[in-house]
Amino acid sequence: MSTQTTARTESTLDGNWVAGVAAGAVAAIVMGAMMVMQMRPVLEVAIPSMYTLAGGTAGFTIHVAHGAILGVAFAGLAGVLGLDTTAKSLGLGIAYGVALWVVLAVLVMPVWLSAVGSPANPPLPNISTTSLVGHVVFGAVLGLAYPIFDRTM
Repeated sequence: MSTQTTARTESTLDGNWVAGVAAGAVAAIVMGAMMVMQMRPVLEVAIPSMYTLAGGTAGFTIHVAHGAILGVAFAGLAGVLGLDTTAKSLGLGIAYGVALWVVLAVLVMPVWLSAVGSPANPPLPNISTTSLVGHVVFGAVLGLAYPIFDRTM
């Protein structure tokens, strides 16, 4: 006789961090595709230079890694808030995307790029509607994908 055990990996906040990584990576890939078409210099110069790297695919790779990490934070937040519907997750995702834009793109990125002496140093604050739309799309995809991955992982 055998016993089968199914384990679900969760953070201490009851958010599924594995689902957060997956949803964050998917959301970052979607946003990254938009960036390739609309904001290529950000991917090819700004993001790599944050880590003193030179262009190529490094920017896209780093962007997806950032998305995965931010997906884990979203999973923790979703767990704390006890989101129980996809609609609530979508709403949180959009709000999260706007918050990420304000904190990371508008404020942190220009300071970071200035600190490392990047040639792609934007002004502070770095207000761009194209970037805002990209972050809203990131949040929407994250908010929609997280419950799907949460149910399957």
